[in-house]
Amino acid sequence: MQHLVDAFLDYLAIERGLAANTRLAYAADLVCFTASLRRRGITQINTVQRQHISDYLMEQRKRGLSARSVARHLAALRMFCRFLYREKLLANDITQLVDTPKLWRTLPHTLDYGEVDRLLAAPAVHTKLGLRDKAMFEFMYATGLRVSEAAALKLSDINQEAGFLRTVGKGSKERIVPVGKQAIEWLQRYITEARPHFGKTPPTRGEIFLSTHGTPLSRKTIWHLIKKYARVAGITKNITPHTLRHSFATHLLENGGDLRVIQEMLGHADISTTQIYTHVDQRRLKDTHYRYHPRSGRR
Repeated sequence: MQHLVDAFLDYLAIERGLAANTRLAYAADLVCFTASLRRRGITQINTVQRQHISDYLMEQRKRGLSARSVARHLAALRMFCRFLYREKLLANDITQLVDTPKLWRTLPHTLDYGEVDRLLAAPAVHTKLGLRDKAMFEFMYATGLRVSEAAALKLSDINQEAGFLRTVGKGSKERIVPVGKQAIEWLQRYITEARPHFGKTPPTRGEIFLSTHGTPLSRKTIWHLIKKYARVAGITKNITPHTLRHSFATHLLENGGDLRVIQEMLGHADISTTQIYTHVDQRRLKDTHYRYHPRSGRR
């Protein structure tokens, strides 16, 4: 069955142009799935039944995987089976019969305005590291960049005068994103006052956000920094770099932003991905009604 997985991964790279990180995630999911089938004595893809997939997904839930991770496993299986069916390597696409349980559609974690302010105020900007982190967080919240996009961002990608940046997201798709004045000002201060001092010699790398050794910050380092400053800010929510992206989209929508425009700024290929934020906004509206309407049941 491994040769079928290999053919699928080649298809993702060559024809779909998916990013390396996405292909690695799909590959890991399919390795896990095929191992599960082998344990059940199943070695031929055409003998896989709907119940086998459902049982596999339930195994992942019992292992403690989040709902979002299990949904990603199902997405990988669906794409894999559709590919095999189109290539006439699979008699039937059984994933068409597998429903995604509604409970797997979890709402993204976001910060409220006060929590964003506290997080952005947490870095000590009188230090070069604090100034870097302040500029980076301001930038991520102002643009909704993915952590991988923020880590890869180069000086040449930003038009500071016009307030725009160019980034390449999932599927090697390029998009243009506006940048607010505050984020630009903090970026300029970091570039002028702190960035030249990262590394033993003035940095020659094009990436904006650097380590003390003059190398680009990794996604893992940015993840740890977010966790660190969340604790400093007294934020008890379990937040990640993606929380800033979710907050960016949610706050735009709350303040009247157009869903299609938000989709473009986030780099979502499908509007249905962006629509998750309408559910977050509806939750906020219900909470407001409950708190303030005289007949909501609260009073």
